[in-house]
Amino acid sequence: MGKIIAIANQKGGVGKTTTSVNLAASLGVLEKKVLLIDADPQANATSGLGIDVETVENGTYQLLEHTSNISDTIIDTNAPNVQLVPAHIDLVAIEIELVDKDQREYMLKKAVAPIIDQYDYILIDCAPSLGLLTLNALTAANSVAIPIQCEYFALEGLGKLLNTIKSVQKIHNKNLDIEGLLLTMYDARLRLSNQVVEEVQKHFNEMVFKTIIQRNVRLSEAPSYGESIINYDASSKGAANYLSLANEIIEKNK
Repeated sequence: MGKIIAIANQKGGVGKTTTSVNLAASLGVLEKKVLLIDADPQANATSGLGIDVETVENGTYQLLEHTSNISDTIIDTNAPNVQLVPAHIDLVAIEIELVDKDQREYMLKKAVAPIIDQYDYILIDCAPSLGLLTLNALTAANSVAIPIQCEYFALEGLGKLLNTIKSVQKIHNKNLDIEGLLLTMYDARLRLSNQVVEEVQKHFNEMVFKTIIQRNVRLSEAPSYGESIINYDASSKGAANYLSLANEIIEKNK
């Protein structure tokens, strides 16, 4: 049975999509079968894997509305062993449309249920908010990975996210675990980066992934070519970091 990992943080710009796309590609290269669900209306994970967002007719929106089955929304990508449920800007409307629906937090969980056994990992790229979309992802997931930028406001908002996770555990999904906190955009030359790493490791201890994602130009270039870092530059530091993270997750879930 596949493990569902939501990649979430309500702060924007912390590396959620970068992590979703490149972790998926790294797990794929390590011969795991992966499905990436783009649950962010910005649809960056979709374009980051080379899919033209404008051509998406069937995706996360139709899935949450239950107008399409999940098997009708899954498409192949240019990353080996990685398939995708794409997103489109119309996903913005879903929060309003689901508000008065019964069981609205369980739409994604229900939609994904039929195909869980077909994958080793199902990753969900969450929107940068704690709205209904993210709530659906957390309710459907077995665990959540939280990217944290090595910058001044890193821990701001983390408490809020952890409280949301606690209430999801209490009300919607008692089995939700924290897969780990992932430090991103680390620059060894900056004292601040090192302070953030120390602080996060001190506060959260075992919860922090050993792998740290370093700032890397190739990593930020890859999405503009519609490729994961593995496809774009497999010898880069960014590729090495995400392969290391993928290995760490595989080890943890043995």
